[in-house]
Amino acid sequence: MDPTAAAHAAALWAGLCLILLLVLSVLVTRQRRKHHVAIGDGGVPALIQAIRAFGNATEYVPAALAGLGLLALAGAPPLLIHPIGLILFVGRILHAVGLSRSSGTSWPRVSGVLATWIAYVAIAAALLFYAIP
Repeated sequence: MDPTAAAHAAALWAGLCLILLLVLSVLVTRQRRKHHVAIGDGGVPALIQAIRAFGNATEYVPAALAGLGLLALAGAPPLLIHPIGLILFVGRILHAVGLSRSSGTSWPRVSGVLATWIAYVAIAAALLFYAIP
């Protein structure tokens, strides 16, 4: 196996997740400009939802990306990193879509949370597997 293949796999998902964070950030900025709110949420529901969609992603994505990067460094194969990265990325998109449409429960939001948790469990299990010589 090419030793850089795992790093390339982790880099793909890190890059895609960073683009997602940028898109969510732009959506917050658009809502701020639309509603003339410079600081806070101004009590505007659409801005509150955009802020939470971005905030939630920033709460979950960095640790998962760190985990994927550590898996790459530990020598995990790309065939392990890619499915986990895909589950994480799709989960974060679903959650953001669900939260952006409604502050209540929705199937995209619930599916996104479950996918993110599945990715977290997979990363944690894989890290523990690779940590034991």
